[in-house]
Amino acid sequence: MKNTSYKLIIFALFFLFFINKNIAQDAKTDAATLQSETSTLKTTAIDTTVHHWKKGGIVTLNGQEVSLNNWAAGGQGALSVGGQVNTFFNYHKNNIIWNNSINLAYGVIKQGSSKYWLKTDDRIQLTSKVGKKAFEKAYYSILGDFKTQFAPGYNNAVQSVRISNFMAPAYSILALGMDFEVDSNLSFFVSPATSRITIVDDDSLAKIGSYGVQAQVTDANGNIITPYKKIRSQVGGYVKIQYRRNIMQNVSLGTALELFSDYVHNPDVLYVNWTTFFVMKVNKYISATFNTQLIYDPAVKIKQTDGTIVGPRVQFKQILGVGFAYKF
Repeated sequence: MKNTSYKLIIFALFFLFFINKNIAQDAKTDAATLQSETSTLKTTAIDTTVHHWKKGGIVTLNGQEVSLNNWAAGGQGALSVGGQVNTFFNYHKNNIIWNNSINLAYGVIKQGSSKYWLKTDDRIQLTSKVGKKAFEKAYYSILGDFKTQFAPGYNNAVQSVRISNFMAPAYSILALGMDFEVDSNLSFFVSPATSRITIVDDDSLAKIGSYGVQAQVTDANGNIITPYKKIRSQVGGYVKIQYRRNIMQNVSLGTALELFSDYVHNPDVLYVNWTTFFVMKVNKYISATFNTQLIYDPAVKIKQTDGTIVGPRVQFKQILGVGFAYKF
């Protein structure tokens, strides 16, 4: 996976550079467009030189219903619904910046006559970053990030085995480093001193060592040799790259790449979390959204469809939806 991780990093950096280079010639047009309703997160019209705050967000709700009656070609009816809330609250005064964001998502689907609703999306992410200007476009910064999910996740359609839960897992990042604001669209945060904590607040999952925590070890008689732990702490280096831009009229792109390396255990293996979203505005209240997430966590083992458990794998998710969207 070492080579795969490096390839992912090189591709990500090339992707960001390519976009920024090819649309730099339209910077003046983009600057005007960013002030319009087509921006991904519409800021308030308040004069921030006086009030110092910029805030905004977008709420989306997407749904789909499929009904089949005497349908000769076969198939199953389905009902799905999903939604997202993405907000930001940014403060800038003199040499101080304080950026905050809340990203929430949840989606479910029910197929055929099944009585179970299956998750298609589930995310809670809270991020806060405080910085003091060091020199032009650079800030001494502290970043805090917290991720978890709303509801339990299961390994099959009948929900017989729980494989995740609220706060199981949860990930916390506290990082001290430098934040480079290249322009209003692109920023790099680099931290050589980062604490990463994994929480599995579910006894049944913690006992088997899910998500990298210490599993319970017993002897042949069932006596506990090593008790299980619900928390795993790591210290390492952390990089976060963020990019957001209107790539054309009514189409916005946002992407964030997070990389972490554990100084103690396998420092040459990277933890990767890369999210990307597109918003394609149809009118004031209707938008199409396309979201992807790529994860590589060397501590997470993946269960295959045949029931076998293999080592860590690249995890990938994509969601395409059309529905209601409200910017504020």
